[in-house]
Amino acid sequence: MTTNSSYPMLTADEAESLSRVQAERFRFRKLARAARMAFRFLTPLLGFGLLGYLVLRTGPQIIWNQVNAVGFGLVFIIILGGVSHSIKTCAWRRTFTCDISGLSWSRSFGAFLVSETFGQFGLAGKVIGEATRVSLVGSDVPIANCISSGAIDGGLHMLTSAIVTVSGIIATLLLASLSGKWRFYSLLFASALVAVVILAAVAVANRWQVVGNAARAIGRLPRFHKLVSDKQPVIDSAEHNLLAFRREAPLAFWMSLILNFVWQALAMLEIYIILRFMGARIAVPGAFVLEGLTKLINLVGALNPGNVGTYEGGNMLIARLFGVASTTGLTLALCRRARSIFWAAIGAICLIFMKRQSRRGFPDAVQAA
Repeated sequence: MTTNSSYPMLTADEAESLSRVQAERFRFRKLARAARMAFRFLTPLLGFGLLGYLVLRTGPQIIWNQVNAVGFGLVFIIILGGVSHSIKTCAWRRTFTCDISGLSWSRSFGAFLVSETFGQFGLAGKVIGEATRVSLVGSDVPIANCISSGAIDGGLHMLTSAIVTVSGIIATLLLASLSGKWRFYSLLFASALVAVVILAAVAVANRWQVVGNAARAIGRLPRFHKLVSDKQPVIDSAEHNLLAFRREAPLAFWMSLILNFVWQALAMLEIYIILRFMGARIAVPGAFVLEGLTKLINLVGALNPGNVGTYEGGNMLIARLFGVASTTGLTLALCRRARSIFWAAIGAICLIFMKRQSRRGFPDAVQAA
């Protein structure tokens, strides 16, 4: 029997066949990696292309005139954005189930802005943002409490957003003239969203350890055993804090929930103020519906980093749906984009400052030890 030096237990034909299979696998992985990289770069490029097309089609001069109509109102919108971030920071701090006297409010605010900055870049950005927020405050608060507070804060935010979105869809079905096809899709999406919220509420009420059990299942795989087994106590502790939060701290739960609703109300107020500055006649309930449908756009465009192009185009469609000029919808989106870019820049500055502060504190801590 002829053998191969690389595969001594195989014949030459079997070794050649195995080498061919391995080469095909390597080629497939290389192509898959290239496809993922192309998707990551192509998606934002298409988004910027769509945004440029919308601006050129609408007319840059028309948009500039409407931005001028907003004028110093944009400064007020930026300040309102800061108030919203402050309220959201307070809501997040309420979700901690441990002593946070060592965590200053300013550091919490900076960490939250950093998280929001990363969150501008889609789903992957949100994951990185949450991890960065935990790392920035992990020196002042136990890691398990940081993770659970982030999960609680995110859950309450998604709950209030889902309520606003479903309410906006229902109001659209009642007020706007939609075709039967769009009505069906709207009802289907609203029903799916309600079902997800109910399922999550049942899981929390019954204290189902979904994340911990999933981590244990993954940990049984030899490749991930060491990685997961080291993190399992932290995962279990964080999930316990999450599931027990409403029962053990009902006042903090309701305060955080109320603050999240206040944050949603400020987002509606932002729409109302911008449109009024542009001269569009819209009532507060109209701003409520627009915000609900805008959240739907954010959900659909989550795979697009920054939601560039899809956000602006979606706002144009929503504006036309309610009898407002599509140009006004585009300008509304651009004004809100300007506000988010401003606070994202502040978040980037906070990240640099907090990282430098951590590096300075590390040698001092070692010397004190």
